[in-house]
Amino acid sequence: MVRSASTPHPGGTEVDPHAWWDALQQTITAAGGFDDVDAVSVGAQQHGMVCLDEHGAVVRDALLWNDTRSAPSAADLVAELGGAAEWANQVGVVPVAAITAAKLRWLADNEPAHADATAAVCLPHDWLTWRLTGSTDIADLRTDRSDASGTGYFSAETGEYRMDLLELAMRGRRPAVPTVLGPHDVAGRLGSGAVLGPGAGDNAAAALGLGAGPGDCVVSLGTSGVVSAIGDAAPHDAEGIVAGFADATGRQLPLVCTLNGAPVLAAAAGMLRVGFEEFDQLALSAPSGADGLTLVPYLEGERSPNLPQARGALQGVTVQNFNSANVARAAVEGLLASMAYCIDKIVSYGVDINRIILVGGGARSEAVRRIAPAIWGRPVDVPPPAEYVALGAARQAAWTLTQQDPPPQWAPGLITPYSAAPTPEILKQYLAAQPLTLGQ
Repeated sequence: MVRSASTPHPGGTEVDPHAWWDALQQTITAAGGFDDVDAVSVGAQQHGMVCLDEHGAVVRDALLWNDTRSAPSAADLVAELGGAAEWANQVGVVPVAAITAAKLRWLADNEPAHADATAAVCLPHDWLTWRLTGSTDIADLRTDRSDASGTGYFSAETGEYRMDLLELAMRGRRPAVPTVLGPHDVAGRLGSGAVLGPGAGDNAAAALGLGAGPGDCVVSLGTSGVVSAIGDAAPHDAEGIVAGFADATGRQLPLVCTLNGAPVLAAAAGMLRVGFEEFDQLALSAPSGADGLTLVPYLEGERSPNLPQARGALQGVTVQNFNSANVARAAVEGLLASMAYCIDKIVSYGVDINRIILVGGGARSEAVRRIAPAIWGRPVDVPPPAEYVALGAARQAAWTLTQQDPPPQWAPGLITPYSAAPTPEILKQYLAAQPLTLGQ
């Protein structure tokens, strides 16, 4: 790492894309400019809907992945194509509120004038890459497989758009979409002559930044939990739990996302009125299985499994086991067991997982790091905290510059390995405590 900078931009669930552009310009300046830079790539959140008119102007504020107003639209799309299994079979993704196709249906139904004005639709990283080229021609929009695979109208398995599904989402309208580039194809150039890489969605860019390859599974414990694995198998999950996304190297990146991540630990620590360090000490002082105490961590409902109305539950409470140490241990084990469910779902589609890479805020917990390999039944590597999405974009930029296969070698830093004897009995205890039996 030579130099870096960051600039905040507005949060929320919809935002004017020009706020991203302004933040990017400030960041470029703060990082020393692009005069001596040979190549650039953009990594950004998946699924966002950026609508442009025929002149390249933004039609309305971009809807982001976390805008849930499109949930009913997603349900309509699923029904209209013949059910979730049909979506999974055709594009490997079942629409939910986050998926771009669902947001386009919401637009068509609720803002038809804006839908009529939409001559092209793209995603956040596509728009920023396009702006960096200086073009105002929507025909010059470019994207990559990873971001395209989250739209609901692109198949990661075939590498092709499904324009009929885009038309279905837009109720007969067919806006232009970005050209999908290969993993190190050139998307354009800056005015300075620097090469622009194709860019990537956040999870794919993070995997690239971590140096993850076939057989690697990345578990990110942030606000939500995200499990993704690099392989060649393209899942077709009729439940819609495993999304058939693409990675940034030409392979597949099946992904499962939960609603409940590191905040489960924060909530438990807050209830116990202890800091995170003391929380870890409590959890590690309790026996494996927390003397039969089990936390089902659906504090905000859940999407993997799809139980939006569910709530968390503390099961198996007795006079003997109801103490602070066991509650802390149950919170850690419950969260990790939820992630084990996601890992097992991906494995069930023929994806080999030999190593797990643990990142995110939850990875800072010593209890999580030490207990995870026992519950997941595999060794766990913990890299140092870093902006891996940005590092992945930087690695892709270097790859685009060299045009060599495979990607340039990349070391994310000193990795700390963790291992432990597997404890399958904890997963059995967790499944027995489910408010609804998984898989039935």
